[in-house]
Amino acid sequence: MNSPTDSGLPSRGSEWFVPKFGPLRFRTFIGLLFLPYTGMVLSFSVIGSLLASRVSYDRVLAIVIIYFFGLGIAAHALDALGSKGIKPWGTVFTKTQLWVVALVSLSLAYSIAIFYMIQYVPLLFVVAILEGFFVFAYNLEWFGGRFHTDRWFAFSWGGLPVLAGYIMQTNSISLPVLLLALSMALFSSIEIKASRPYKELKRRWPNLSGEEQALLLRYETLLKCISLGVILLGGGLLIWRVAG
Repeated sequence: MNSPTDSGLPSRGSEWFVPKFGPLRFRTFIGLLFLPYTGMVLSFSVIGSLLASRVSYDRVLAIVIIYFFGLGIAAHALDALGSKGIKPWGTVFTKTQLWVVALVSLSLAYSIAIFYMIQYVPLLFVVAILEGFFVFAYNLEWFGGRFHTDRWFAFSWGGLPVLAGYIMQTNSISLPVLLLALSMALFSSIEIKASRPYKELKRRWPNLSGEEQALLLRYETLLKCISLGVILLGGGLLIWRVAG
Protein backbone atom coordinates (compact mmCIF):
# COMPACT_ATOMS: atom_id res chain seq x y z
CA MET A 1 0.00 0.00 0.00
CA ASN A 2 1.36 3.42 -0.91
CA SER A 3 1.75 6.04 1.79
CA PRO A 4 1.13 9.77 1.35
CA THR A 5 4.15 11.66 0.09
CA ASP A 6 2.81 15.23 0.11
CA SER A 7 2.04 17.19 3.25
CA GLY A 8 -0.80 18.88 1.37
CA LEU A 9 -2.56 15.53 1.22
CA PRO A 10 -2.19 14.33 4.81
CA SER A 11 -4.68 11.47 4.85
CA ARG A 12 -6.14 11.01 1.37
CA GLY A 13 -3.11 11.26 -0.93
CA SER A 14 -2.72 7.50 -1.16
CA GLU A 15 -6.37 6.83 -2.02
CA TRP A 16 -6.73 4.31 -4.83
CA PHE A 17 -8.65 6.79 -6.98
CA VAL A 18 -6.10 9.61 -6.63
CA PRO A 19 -3.61 9.88 -9.54
CA LYS A 20 0.00 9.21 -8.66
CA PHE A 21 1.18 11.67 -11.31
CA GLY A 22 0.86 15.38 -11.98
CA PRO A 23 0.99 18.53 -9.85
CA LEU A 24 -0.38 18.50 -6.32
CA ARG A 25 -3.36 20.71 -7.20
CA PHE A 26 -4.36 18.43 -10.07
CA ARG A 27 -4.16 15.29 -7.92
CA THR A 28 -6.01 16.98 -5.09
CA PHE A 29 -8.83 18.14 -7.36
CA ILE A 30 -9.23 14.70 -8.95
CA GLY A 31 -9.20 13.10 -5.51
CA LEU A 32 -11.76 15.57 -4.18
CA LEU A 33 -14.18 14.48 -6.92
CA PHE A 34 -14.25 10.91 -5.53
CA LEU A 35 -14.69 9.71 -9.11
CA PRO A 36 -15.60 6.05 -8.39
CA TYR A 37 -18.37 7.14 -6.01
CA THR A 38 -19.46 9.97 -8.26
CA GLY A 39 -19.57 7.37 -11.02
CA MET A 40 -21.99 5.33 -8.92
CA VAL A 41 -24.40 8.27 -8.65
CA LEU A 42 -24.14 9.06 -12.36
CA SER A 43 -24.84 5.39 -13.08
CA PHE A 44 -27.91 5.49 -10.84
CA SER A 45 -29.30 8.37 -12.89
CA VAL A 46 -28.57 6.47 -16.12
CA ILE A 47 -30.22 3.30 -14.80
CA GLY A 48 -33.33 5.27 -13.84
CA SER A 49 -33.42 6.87 -17.28
CA LEU A 50 -33.25 3.51 -19.04
CA LEU A 51 -36.40 2.27 -17.29
CA ALA A 52 -38.45 4.52 -19.54
CA SER A 53 -40.14 2.83 -22.47
CA ARG A 54 -38.79 5.51 -24.81
CA VAL A 55 -35.41 7.05 -24.02
CA SER A 56 -34.28 10.53 -25.10
CA TYR A 57 -30.51 10.32 -24.95
CA ASP A 58 -30.06 14.09 -24.79
CA ARG A 59 -31.92 13.92 -21.47
CA VAL A 60 -29.72 11.03 -20.30
CA LEU A 61 -26.68 13.18 -21.02
CA ALA A 62 -28.31 16.17 -19.33
CA ILE A 63 -29.07 14.33 -16.07
CA VAL A 64 -25.54 12.91 -16.00
CA ILE A 65 -24.07 16.40 -16.41
CA ILE A 66 -26.43 17.78 -13.75
CA TYR A 67 -25.32 15.19 -11.21
CA PHE A 68 -21.67 15.53 -12.15
CA PHE A 69 -21.72 19.25 -11.41
CA GLY A 70 -24.14 19.01 -8.49
CA LEU A 71 -22.72 15.95 -6.73
CA GLY A 72 -19.35 15.24 -8.27
CA ILE A 73 -18.03 18.77 -7.87
CA ALA A 74 -20.31 20.93 -5.70
CA ALA A 75 -21.29 18.44 -3.00
CA HIS A 76 -17.73 17.18 -2.60
CA ALA A 77 -16.34 20.71 -2.38
CA LEU A 78 -18.89 21.43 0.37
CA ASP A 79 -17.99 18.16 2.07
CA ALA A 80 -14.38 19.33 2.28
CA LEU A 81 -15.67 22.50 3.96
CA GLY A 82 -17.95 20.72 6.42
CA SER A 83 -15.56 18.14 7.81
CA LYS A 84 -15.67 19.46 11.41
CA GLY A 85 -12.25 21.06 11.32
CA ILE A 86 -10.59 18.10 9.58
CA LYS A 87 -8.89 18.97 6.29
CA PRO A 88 -8.99 15.62 4.48
CA TRP A 89 -7.51 17.19 1.34
CA GLY A 90 -5.04 19.42 3.11
CA THR A 91 -4.67 23.13 2.47
CA VAL A 92 -4.25 22.97 -1.29
CA PHE A 93 -7.55 24.82 -1.80
CA THR A 94 -8.73 27.63 0.46
CA LYS A 95 -12.25 27.85 1.89
CA THR A 96 -13.03 30.67 -0.51
CA GLN A 97 -11.90 28.62 -3.48
CA LEU A 98 -14.01 25.64 -2.37
CA TRP A 99 -17.07 27.87 -1.95
CA VAL A 100 -16.56 29.36 -5.42
CA VAL A 101 -16.19 25.92 -6.98
CA ALA A 102 -19.30 24.65 -5.17
CA LEU A 103 -21.53 27.60 -6.03
CA VAL A 104 -20.44 27.83 -9.67
CA SER A 105 -20.96 24.09 -10.14
CA LEU A 106 -24.39 24.21 -8.52
CA SER A 107 -25.35 27.14 -10.72
CA LEU A 108 -24.40 25.19 -13.83
CA ALA A 109 -26.27 22.10 -12.64
CA TYR A 110 -29.45 24.01 -11.82
CA SER A 111 -29.30 26.05 -15.02
CA ILE A 112 -29.52 22.87 -17.05
CA ALA A 113 -32.13 21.34 -14.74
CA ILE A 114 -34.34 24.42 -14.77
CA PHE A 115 -34.38 24.46 -18.57
CA TYR A 116 -35.68 20.89 -18.70
CA MET A 117 -38.07 21.41 -15.79
CA ILE A 118 -39.70 24.42 -17.43
CA GLN A 119 -39.79 22.92 -20.90
CA TYR A 120 -40.56 19.24 -20.32
CA VAL A 121 -40.42 17.74 -16.82
CA PRO A 122 -41.94 19.93 -14.07
CA LEU A 123 -42.03 16.96 -11.68
CA LEU A 124 -38.24 17.13 -11.56
CA PHE A 125 -38.66 20.24 -9.39
CA VAL A 126 -39.42 17.94 -6.46
CA VAL A 127 -36.13 16.07 -6.82
CA ALA A 128 -34.23 19.29 -7.48
CA ILE A 129 -35.48 20.84 -4.24
CA LEU A 130 -34.68 17.71 -2.22
CA GLU A 131 -31.21 17.32 -3.71
CA GLY A 132 -30.49 21.01 -3.22
CA PHE A 133 -31.38 20.63 0.46
CA PHE A 134 -29.14 17.59 0.93
CA VAL A 135 -26.20 19.18 -0.91
CA PHE A 136 -25.97 21.64 1.98
CA ALA A 137 -27.62 19.82 4.90
CA TYR A 138 -25.68 16.59 4.44
CA ASN A 139 -22.28 17.93 3.41
CA LEU A 140 -22.15 20.93 5.74
CA GLU A 141 -23.75 18.87 8.53
CA TRP A 142 -26.52 21.38 9.20
CA PHE A 143 -29.00 20.82 12.05
CA GLY A 144 -26.34 19.27 14.24
CA GLY A 145 -25.54 16.63 11.63
CA ARG A 146 -29.06 15.18 11.77
CA PHE A 147 -29.04 14.62 8.02
CA HIS A 148 -25.42 13.48 7.87
CA THR A 149 -26.32 9.82 8.35
CA ASP A 150 -26.02 6.64 6.31
CA ARG A 151 -29.76 6.49 5.71
CA TRP A 152 -30.01 10.02 4.35
CA PHE A 153 -26.91 9.41 2.25
CA ALA A 154 -28.52 6.33 0.72
CA PHE A 155 -31.74 8.24 0.07
CA SER A 156 -30.18 11.37 -1.41
CA TRP A 157 -27.31 9.90 -3.44
CA GLY A 158 -28.72 6.42 -4.08
CA GLY A 159 -32.47 6.53 -4.44
CA LEU A 160 -33.12 10.07 -5.67
CA PRO A 161 -30.77 9.89 -8.70
CA VAL A 162 -32.68 6.86 -9.99
CA LEU A 163 -35.95 8.78 -9.64
CA ALA A 164 -34.39 11.84 -11.26
CA GLY A 165 -33.30 9.83 -14.29
CA TYR A 166 -36.75 8.29 -14.76
CA ILE A 167 -38.58 11.57 -14.20
CA MET A 168 -36.26 13.27 -16.69
CA GLN A 169 -37.57 10.85 -19.32
CA THR A 170 -41.22 10.49 -18.37
CA ASN A 171 -42.23 13.26 -15.95
CA SER A 172 -43.82 10.52 -13.85
CA ILE A 173 -43.17 7.92 -11.14
CA SER A 174 -43.93 4.20 -11.25
CA LEU A 175 -43.75 1.28 -8.84
CA PRO A 176 -40.86 -0.45 -10.68
CA VAL A 177 -38.72 2.69 -10.53
CA LEU A 178 -39.48 3.10 -6.82
CA LEU A 179 -38.32 -0.47 -6.20
CA LEU A 180 -35.18 0.06 -8.26
CA ALA A 181 -34.50 3.31 -6.41
CA LEU A 182 -34.72 1.37 -3.15
CA SER A 183 -32.34 -1.24 -4.55
CA MET A 184 -29.76 1.39 -5.54
CA ALA A 185 -30.18 3.08 -2.16
CA LEU A 186 -29.19 -0.21 -0.54
CA PHE A 187 -26.07 -0.37 -2.72
CA SER A 188 -25.25 3.17 -1.58
CA SER A 189 -25.78 2.07 2.01
CA ILE A 190 -23.17 -0.67 1.58
CA GLU A 191 -20.74 1.85 0.10
CA ILE A 192 -21.09 4.43 2.88
CA LYS A 193 -20.98 1.84 5.67
CA ALA A 194 -17.70 0.51 4.29
CA SER A 195 -16.39 3.98 3.56
CA ARG A 196 -16.67 5.36 7.09
CA PRO A 197 -14.40 2.83 8.86
CA TYR A 198 -12.10 2.85 5.81
CA LYS A 199 -11.62 6.62 6.15
CA GLU A 200 -10.96 6.33 9.87
CA LEU A 201 -8.23 3.78 9.23
CA LYS A 202 -6.85 5.89 6.40
CA ARG A 203 -6.53 8.91 8.67
CA ARG A 204 -4.33 6.92 11.05
CA TRP A 205 -2.02 5.64 8.33
CA PRO A 206 0.85 4.72 8.66
CA ASN A 207 0.34 4.08 12.39
CA LEU A 208 -1.67 0.91 11.84
CA SER A 209 -1.04 -2.58 13.10
CA GLY A 210 -0.68 -5.43 10.64
CA GLU A 211 -4.26 -6.52 11.36
CA GLU A 212 -5.56 -3.01 10.79
CA GLN A 213 -3.68 -2.73 7.49
CA ALA A 214 -5.28 -5.98 6.34
CA LEU A 215 -8.70 -4.63 7.37
CA LEU A 216 -8.04 -1.43 5.46
CA LEU A 217 -7.24 -3.42 2.33
CA ARG A 218 -10.46 -5.44 2.70
CA TYR A 219 -12.52 -2.26 2.96
CA GLU A 220 -10.71 -0.83 -0.06
CA THR A 221 -11.44 -3.96 -2.09
CA LEU A 222 -15.11 -3.81 -1.10
CA LEU A 223 -15.33 -0.15 -2.14
CA LYS A 224 -13.68 -0.90 -5.48
CA CYS A 225 -16.06 -3.76 -6.17
CA ILE A 226 -19.26 -1.91 -5.25
CA SER A 227 -18.37 1.28 -7.13
CA LEU A 228 -16.98 -0.35 -10.26
CA GLY A 229 -19.77 -2.94 -10.25
CA VAL A 230 -22.49 -0.26 -10.29
CA ILE A 231 -20.65 1.73 -12.97
CA LEU A 232 -20.36 -1.37 -15.17
CA LEU A 233 -24.05 -2.14 -14.59
CA GLY A 234 -25.05 1.33 -15.74
CA GLY A 235 -22.68 1.23 -18.69
CA GLY A 236 -23.78 -2.24 -19.74
CA LEU A 237 -27.47 -1.33 -19.61
CA LEU A 238 -26.81 1.80 -21.64
CA ILE A 239 -24.95 -0.16 -24.34
CA TRP A 240 -27.70 -2.77 -24.40
CA ARG A 241 -30.39 -0.11 -24.76
CA VAL A 242 -28.56 1.83 -27.47
CA ALA A 243 -27.75 -1.33 -29.41
CA GLY A 244 -31.36 -2.53 -29.15
